[in-house]
Parts: sequence; structure tokens; C-alpha cells
Amino acid sequence: MPNATPGLKELLGNAQLPALPQSAIRLLELSQNPDNGPAEFAVPIEADPGLTGQVLKFVNSSYFGFSREISSVKLAITLVGIRTIKNFALWSAVFSLMPNPKCGPFDLKSLWQDSLRRGLFARAFGKLKGLKDAEDLFAAALLQDMAVPLLAKELPTQYVELLQGRNNGEVRLSTLEQAKFGWTHATAAGVMARSWSLPEEFARLIEKHCDLNQLVDSGSKDIGAVSVALSASLPAASDKVWCERETFLAAFTKVAGPGVNPKEALAKVDQEFTEFGPVLKLAAPAKSLVAYLEEQTVPA
Repeated sequence: MPNATPGLKELLGNAQLPALPQSAIRLLELSQNPDNGPAEFAVPIEADPGLTGQVLKFVNSSYFGFSREISSVKLAITLVGIRTIKNFALWSAVFSLMPNPKCGPFDLKSLWQDSLRRGLFARAFGKLKGLKDAEDLFAAALLQDMAVPLLAKELPTQYVELLQGRNNGEVRLSTLEQAKFGWTHATAAGVMARSWSLPEEFARLIEKHCDLNQLVDSGSKDIGAVSVALSASLPAASDKVWCERETFLAAFTKVAGPGVNPKEALAKVDQEFTEFGPVLKLAAPAKSLVAYLEEQTVPA
């Protein structure tokens, strides 16, 4: 397990990470060869009835808005793209493996709500900046917090303290983790991604999602990493106020450039969530991103 501290390596080793479903592994293998097309990618999906149903429900959702029902996996892949279907299947696979630990304020449903909003935002921001592979940002941002449920399950006493120490977003979980353990859930998620042989780019983007200030202050041209890190500064669905609002706005404005309205960007994410959320059986969070944005600035 590269890039892991000894303590983290031992912890994740003892946790016995569950294996990815064979269908997801096969899709990742197929994606290594650019000559593979919809026909090849349809095979492992069709061999998994549960995944077939999820993919067709996804493609027939209002998110895409096709005028007729799509009943063929191959046609679905042709219409929305290999990368979109592969990343959806990957997230569905990881989603199914996550534990739901009883750990103080931890709430798995809220974590997935946050993950979906962050994925939608990262992809939209990547597209705004003209990034060719913005679809991969969607998957990386979705998976950025995938280590948290596992860590909370393995270290319940410590994570009750850490999650409460966030104080509704006033302090980042990663800051508390770094102080207590010398590593963060971002590092842990990178280890998990590599143990599952996910694309190295996913692991890299996931690992950098806590590094927004460093990326922006250094003038980084790594738009993928900036997009995912920006998404990480969005408010958690369980937080009463958006404590990182000003940090987000300053970074958004600096990277997006003049004339790009953050409210419009967040409204787009809110809208896409209402269309995409039902496919994943996720209700919309109680407060929209635009509502968080329009609230009075949190006092320093």
C-alpha cells in the first residue's frame, strides 16, 4: 500500500477491505484498452442483473431526459458514453460495500448526499474550465470520503470524538485526523482506491481533496485537483451553516475567473441532484446549496 503511514497501512490491512464486485473489476479492465466499445462494456453489466437494472434506471432518469425508454445496455452506453456508465457502475459498487457504523453523529445517508453534490459540482466546474475528462472528476469527487465509514467502523471511539469535534463544519475532519493520527481520510481513501486497482488518477484526485488552499495559493494548473478540492469545501448536508463559504467563494472566483456566477453554478448542482438523486434512492438535502450561499456570512 504505497503512500500510507505504517499505522494507517496496518489499520486498513486489519479491516479486510471488501472486494469490488467482479463486474466493476471487469469494467476497469476494459477501460484500459481504448479499442473497447459499447458492445464490450455491455457484457459484464448484462452478466450482473442488479447492475443492469441500476444502469437502465440511471439512463432512463430525468437526469438525461430521453424521450423514449432505453431498454438495451449497449444502447444506453452508446447514448451517454462509456466513461459515464463506467463511473456510475464504479460508484454503485463502492456504495454497496460501505459499512454503516453506529458512530455518534455519523450518518451514511448524509455522507452520500454530500458525495453526490460534490461529484456534480466537480464535474460542472471541470467542464466550465474546459477539462476534457470532466466525467472522471464526478467519480473522484463522489469517492473522496469513501474511507470515512470504514474508519468510523474500525475506530468508533476516536471517530465519535472527531466527528463531534467538527462542530458543524467549523473545523475540518481532515485537520482533526491529521492532528490525532498523522494521516487523514483522504490518505486512507487513496490507499483503498489503489487496493481496488482503481485508476491512479482517481487515487491522486481523492488524496488531494483536502488541499484547496495549497492548490489555489500556488496557482496550480491542475484543474482536476482544484475542482475536486473545491467540491470538498461545500457544506455538509448535516451542517447548520456553511462555515467555509468565504473560502469557497474566494477560491471559486480566483480559479473560475471574472464573470462566472457561483450562484448559477450551485443552482445547477441543486437541480441536477433532484434529477439524479432518486436513481440512487437519495432524497434531496433539507437545505439547498443556494440557500447556504444566500445566508448571512458566518462571523469570523
